Amino acid sequence: MEAKLLSIALGFFLLFLPQVASVRVELDKEKIAGFWKEVAVASDQNLVLRAQKRVEGLFLTFSGRNITVKAVYNSSGNCKTEKAVGSERDTAGEFAFPGHREIFVLDTDYEHYAILRMSLIWQGRDFHVLEYFTRSLEDEDNPSFWRFRDMTADIGLYLLARHGRCAELLKEGLI
Repeated sequence: MEAKLLSIALGFFLLFLPQVASVRVELDKEKIAGFWKEVAVASDQNLVLRAQKRVEGLFLTFSGRNITVKAVYNSSGNCKTEKAVGSERDTAGEFAFPGHREIFVLDTDYEHYAILRMSLIWQGRDFHVLEYFTRSLEDEDNPSFWRFRDMTADIGLYLLARHGRCAELLKEGLI
């Protein structure tokens, strides 16, 4: 019973978090474009955290209302890339992709960190993931990371730091 109540509370939190964020931040696409290294992931779905493809970094580009996300994954020790093109929704910082996938920029200072909410429907279930990204390959221990960690710990989400060489290769433009 407690697990079900926690799941309902988490769903409620994730449902309303984007609306709160959209009120505070007007996304500047030029400033958020470029390289981002994934530092941490939080989700109420353990399956999301155990995925075969482990994102290490993203490279974002924009053209009008479209966003192209080039993601680099570590798949069994090999670096793989995928590109996805989405379109901006009416809410600032929210993008929809084919396959019932969404990205919502919750918070960013553009220079050091970004917190994104990823949502998708898979096998008829909704999955939500909060992800913390930095521009730097080394700088992970800053106040914004600790805010992210505290936020996710308070609502009982899993937290998993990710490290690897694939993000470095993406930042250097080698993949």
